[in-house]
Amino acid sequence: MPIEFKKNRAVFHDVVVVEEAEGLLDWLQNKPAAKVDLFACRHVHTANLQVLMAARPEIARWPEDMELRAWLESALKPAS
Repeated sequence: MPIEFKKNRAVFHDVVVVEEAEGLLDWLQNKPAAKVDLFACRHVHTANLQVLMAARPEIARWPEDMELRAWLESALKPAS
């Protein structure tokens, strides 16, 4: 399962495909205080990125992969 939904945390694993976006959106809408753990993620489909950009959940852990981390941080971190 590319996204594991826990009580108050969505844990991304490996490759998160387009089919996960609707479920992610629904889960985040019902969990406004939810956090997202991207550490084990290797690829995020842009549909999921759009959900994260719209929902703006707290990122508990960024991806271990530095290229993916840089890409996601540039899209998801608030402007200083």
